Amino acid sequence: MTTETVTSQQTPHLERQLSNRHIQLIAIGGAIGTGLFMGSGKTISAAGPSVIFVYMIIGFMLFFVMRAMGELLLSNLNYKSFSDFAADLLGPWAGFFTGWTYWFCWVITGIADVIAIAGYSKELWPGLPLWIPGLATVAILLLLNLTTVKAFGETEFWFALIKIIAIAALIVVGLFMIFSGFQSDAGPATFTNLWSHGGFFPNEFMGFVAGFQIAVFAFVGIELVGTTAAEAKDPEKNLPKAINSIPIRVLLFYVGALIILMSVTPWTQFQAGHSPFIAMFSLAGLGAAATVVNLVVLSSAMSSANSGIYSTSRMVYGLAQEGDAPSVFSALSRRKVPQNALFLSCVLLLSGVVLMYAGQDIGKAFDMVTTVSAVCFVFVWSIILASYIAFRRRRPHLHDASKYRMPGGIPMVWVVFAFFAFVLWALTTQPDTLMALLVTPVWFILLGAAWLVLRRRPTHLARYATFQAELTQDLAQESSPERELGEVTK
Repeated sequence: MTTETVTSQQTPHLERQLSNRHIQLIAIGGAIGTGLFMGSGKTISAAGPSVIFVYMIIGFMLFFVMRAMGELLLSNLNYKSFSDFAADLLGPWAGFFTGWTYWFCWVITGIADVIAIAGYSKELWPGLPLWIPGLATVAILLLLNLTTVKAFGETEFWFALIKIIAIAALIVVGLFMIFSGFQSDAGPATFTNLWSHGGFFPNEFMGFVAGFQIAVFAFVGIELVGTTAAEAKDPEKNLPKAINSIPIRVLLFYVGALIILMSVTPWTQFQAGHSPFIAMFSLAGLGAAATVVNLVVLSSAMSSANSGIYSTSRMVYGLAQEGDAPSVFSALSRRKVPQNALFLSCVLLLSGVVLMYAGQDIGKAFDMVTTVSAVCFVFVWSIILASYIAFRRRRPHLHDASKYRMPGGIPMVWVVFAFFAFVLWALTTQPDTLMALLVTPVWFILLGAAWLVLRRRPTHLARYATFQAELTQDLAQESSPERELGEVTK
């Protein structure tokens, strides 16, 4: 009798309904966030053409985080997400902090998405009260997620496909404008626009640094494929395929799109708060296309909010199973969906509507919450890397037997840590991001206080012991040949 059979007889479990098609598009959708469509105007105006290198560097560094995550998840298929391997390799405190911080990250990101959806809805339908699109979004996504995980996969598949088609259309239209000698008030569409307005670094080094503040948020969700591990069909095949395609996605969807945008229109014409995607189609005289792109931006924000509802519900479900959240959130519906955790996530997303009415400026509200989210995501990515270091030290036999090793190993982990330190320093260089950075530690103080109370409770200790026993049982059954291979290698 296998571990999975034993587990299924003891407690209900998530079902593996996400196919390769779903996993690939979820990974692509995670890499193309609202930050690209909504935040790239501000990024370009701050960094100029050097923003191309900003996105390339961030994508390069996060690829290694994803490879470390992939090796860890595949080392034990009982891991439901990265909070599981953090708890197993670093200790129960790490699972608690990682799970709840990732939950907080996506709640904050979801609030930002609700704000973005309301803002773009107002442009499409002037006079529409802000609370209507916000409430409608949460209600629609809740109904979709309450059915089955396959319904989430299908929804995200089509959302991601819309984003891919929009970016591909932008690149094709932009190339046509460049090669046909298109003229606008700002001058001709030509690749020379990339360096003829002050060079690649027009705002010098600090302008380049400023680009990282906003661009990091565009990549949040890139690790989303890790939360699908417990519900993916054939994870040993599908997860590596999704992770390995990250460099191609970054080059095509970020670098390719930005090169086209700044070639058609000089970077000096871009403004914060305005989507350069909509501006380019409007410039081409494609008014209807510009409206369509506005709808695409809306669907992108819907996609991100959909991912947020999915990932937060799964994270709370996992935390409840380990004793780190109330047991009521560990319940599954008849369709094997954590419905109580879904309700919690959706109720909290509605706070985005309140935030819009509390503040006068939608743009400032968006910037504030995205910075807090980016800082918390950097923490989660760092925990993934710290877990990898612990894995290499404590389970060398599993690393030796792994068919999907992280390239660069431990030295590359420290390179990425140094990059994260640089990103946090970059956030201190502007008043608005500095304020959000100073507010973020409050979350970790609250978590620390909650952990001090929770860790001594008998119910938490008992449920964590059960969780640990399941992981240990899996290792004993699955990795004994790998231990022998490790011994031979030594």
